Amino acid sequence: MNLDEMIRTIQKEVGVGVDGRPGPQTWQAIHARIFPGRPAEAADPAVTQKADERSERAIATLLPEVQPSARALVFKAATLGIAIKILSGLRTYEEQDALYAQGRSKPGAIVTHARGGFSNHNFGIAFDIGVFEGARYLGESPKYNAVGALGVDLGLEWGGNWKTIKDAPHFQLRPGWAADLAEKEMLAALRAKKTAGEAIYV
Repeated sequence: MNLDEMIRTIQKEVGVGVDGRPGPQTWQAIHARIFPGRPAEAADPAVTQKADERSERAIATLLPEVQPSARALVFKAATLGIAIKILSGLRTYEEQDALYAQGRSKPGAIVTHARGGFSNHNFGIAFDIGVFEGARYLGESPKYNAVGALGVDLGLEWGGNWKTIKDAPHFQLRPGWAADLAEKEMLAALRAKKTAGEAIYV
């Protein structure tokens, strides 16, 4: 059994998303299994500590399953001396449509190619980061690639790895049931779950 298979077996056993990557959810579930009733310790800052205020506002809009991964990315980047903030999380369909109109029927530059219901942000499973040097926001920086690698290591999908439109600030936590689905298929299933009022990660 290789490492990927071993992690997948453990994830299945502890009841978290099976993706072969030991992110915050996996470690928390393992801790809960080994030490039932005992809270996770400060060794995992994503469990016991909060990020900066701006990031926490965005993190609070994400689904509970995604929040630890978003927070962990902030802390993991900091260990490399990279300051990031979570700038956006959940968007309603209406907010997404308003963004889509920018640069088309409304003034401004085009910032998204997704209408309402066609962005993972609309389901609370995606977030965007910004890299900062002090108080200065860096719209472009090689540091996004470093943070992207950290996010992938946490089990997140990174927009910088997309084959068509690359989106270096974008991260998302794909549900286990969508592991083998194309993005278009996953989004269709997410819309159906939202309409039916079903849990996203079940």
